[in-house]
Amino acid sequence: MSPQPEHSDRPEQPAPPEQSGAAVSPAAPPSPPSLTEVETHGVERIPDADRTARPLDLFRLAFGGANTFSTCVLGAFPILFGLSFWQGLAATLLGVVVGALILCPMAVFGPVNGTNNAVSSSAHLGVHGRVVGSFLSLLTAVAFFSISVWSSGDALVGGAHRLFGLERDDVSYGVAYALFAGLVLVVCVYGFRFMLWVNKVAVASATVLFLLGAVAFAGDFDPSYAGVFTESADAATDALFWPSFIGAALIVLSNPVSFGAFLGDWSRYIPASTPRRRVVGAAFLSQIATLVPFVFGLATASIIAAQAPRYVDPAAPDFVGGLLAISPGWFFLPVCLLALIGGMSTGTTALYGTGLDFSSVFPRLSRVRATVLVGALSIVFIFVGRFELDLVQSISTFATMIVTCTTPWMVVMMLGYLTRRGWYDPDALQVFNRRQRGGRYWFAHGWNWRGMTAWWVSALIGVLFTNIPGQFVGPLGDLADGVDIGLPLSLVVAAVLFLTLLRLFPEPRAVYGPEGARLVRTVDVPVPPITGPGSPDGETVPSATSRA
Repeated sequence: MSPQPEHSDRPEQPAPPEQSGAAVSPAAPPSPPSLTEVETHGVERIPDADRTARPLDLFRLAFGGANTFSTCVLGAFPILFGLSFWQGLAATLLGVVVGALILCPMAVFGPVNGTNNAVSSSAHLGVHGRVVGSFLSLLTAVAFFSISVWSSGDALVGGAHRLFGLERDDVSYGVAYALFAGLVLVVCVYGFRFMLWVNKVAVASATVLFLLGAVAFAGDFDPSYAGVFTESADAATDALFWPSFIGAALIVLSNPVSFGAFLGDWSRYIPASTPRRRVVGAAFLSQIATLVPFVFGLATASIIAAQAPRYVDPAAPDFVGGLLAISPGWFFLPVCLLALIGGMSTGTTALYGTGLDFSSVFPRLSRVRATVLVGALSIVFIFVGRFELDLVQSISTFATMIVTCTTPWMVVMMLGYLTRRGWYDPDALQVFNRRQRGGRYWFAHGWNWRGMTAWWVSALIGVLFTNIPGQFVGPLGDLADGVDIGLPLSLVVAAVLFLTLLRLFPEPRAVYGPEGARLVRTVDVPVPPITGPGSPDGETVPSATSRA
């Protein structure tokens, strides 16, 4: 904001109350917009007056987006891999805790910069390199939106079939998918406040329904379910234990990691003055809370394996069908409600981020138009995948590969935050969105080859070493005796390579702010001025800075 001139032609105004000695009432905090007011903000920096969210709201959105049937399906994977209940619980705890630790630092970029994480990545990948984050977010959101619509639609139709005798044909599934996807799209068009309200309801309701499910299945649950790795197992089976255990833990871990690109979409509404530990803590606890749907999926999958094993056949698993097959009659309606409520949470958190990122890559599209466009394309994809192609298994592989590529991008972001001491220039982050050139984050023609190299090399290594039994095995996936080491390897390579490149090829001193760099060296080089629309060519645009 430009300063007011010293002199003005306007009539002199009376002295404000604090100068005249009158009593002053404290200013009321800004009230949030109405639920039915369509959000107009895109990826520009959210004004301070509009940043009224709290860390608790971040918790609700992140937990609500995972408190669903989709997470229950992931929770069933340890049983599908042959683990016992207790072995599966250990793998689940490992995956959730490690995934939460990897994810939670990604929440700080929103409050610091007031924008989403893809835009914030300009500081480390360059003005043009930030499109990597946008397209990773786009692909992740479409994949998880599709999974939520499929799983929730199947549960609704299956429950209605058991309750009311509804035919389970293509027409029933098509109507269920269309109605569900349409509801999600409407919520996303209205924006952040409406989505937050949906998740407030969903977090409490879905948790109650999961606990009700614990009552429904308590009589059938046997924690001594042994799996296939028993004392009587042959040597060939025993040799598969660690690959199965680690593979199950990595599938669980992929769930929290998948939120990495989206946390900034929600945390950007949190005031910059909020203590970082509270923001990080909210993100961490939101994933620890997902143990509710994970353990529900694990426990019910062990019951299905004992009572209806055909539904947990690794070649053609059908968790939703198995759950309905073992459910008591009175629990069919709660299953339908759980599918509707939980699916709405996952669908809205995924699709909202998609529209937001798409509008940032193509600024001619507003957030609303981008959300409608991407939502319509996603719905077409859902119908083609469900009725024309056999993509249910392929989409889970697709999602796993996206997470493998997203994780090193997150590592670059987090190490960049550490070396920059949390200092950023919010105006310079917006250069791409304004179709400008130059600024602190221009680097080499808009690309920071250090961050880009660390990302693509580690992502490629992760894909090469991926081993998803029965779905995808990378060219080097068998080198670790069948253990999937793609994701942890990409994490290590990204960290080592990025820090090494920063040491060997220092970045400009100007990107590090007044206190300088941490752990790495810098070089004094001139910063190109910001030029283009909205700025006088050749003149630097005045910019504000933010500090963690």
